[in-house]
Amino acid sequence: MGNGTSIGRVRGLGSAHEGAHHWLLQRFTAVGNVVLALFLAISLALLPNYSFGTVTGWASQTLPATALALLVISVFWHARLGLQVLVEDYVHDAGTKFGVLTLLNLATIGGGAFGIVSIARLALGGAA
Repeated sequence: MGNGTSIGRVRGLGSAHEGAHHWLLQRFTAVGNVVLALFLAISLALLPNYSFGTVTGWASQTLPATALALLVISVFWHARLGLQVLVEDYVHDAGTKFGVLTLLNLATIGGGAFGIVSIARLALGGAA
């Protein structure tokens, strides 16, 4: 009882049991985004001035650089999760859905990698 019809069980139709995991990941990344953004906003507000040298010096410290990197990862992961749901709900053709999801993955990985490399350059003193 409660498992659908006999033919549905044979064909493997029904819930994939993946929705709760995806939903929880979205919520965890959202909470992480809020916490990291608040930390970064408060620590930036406490800087004496916002000159390039001051902000670069702040960003090259271990804690702010780590928080920035975690924020980049969390924001791009959160965006990917949300846009994946949008594509899965509204793109119905299988080939188009595959192409759009592939482009989405490439864009989020590329954007995240660009952000991490930029933070690494700042943290290691390579920015000029």
